[in-house]
Amino acid sequence: MEDLISRLLTTELEAEALVADAKLKYDELVQRAQEEARAAEVALDLHVPELRSQRVDQEAARAVLVIAELKQRYDELHREQHARAEQRAGEALELAMAILLDAERA
Repeated sequence: MEDLISRLLTTELEAEALVADAKLKYDELVQRAQEEARAAEVALDLHVPELRSQRVDQEAARAVLVIAELKQRYDELHREQHARAEQRAGEALELAMAILLDAERA
């Protein structure tokens, strides 16, 4: 019986040592993970200005394209309106001439 109690006590002490070792390894792992997370956060903070700069450059290039497209549309509309105005002016001139000629005949 004494032998059984001795073995149980030894096993309990070994189990406690294993638990303590596992806790120590867990704490080390958590500490390492926190350090890696902090390092990744610092690296990201250093990289953010570059990312923002790239994004700003992309948006600026996109804005230039949009402005060019809008200018092209505006120019096309302007040409169309100018052509219509010239056509209407010609029609108005013809109508005015017709009215004047009819007024002279009457």
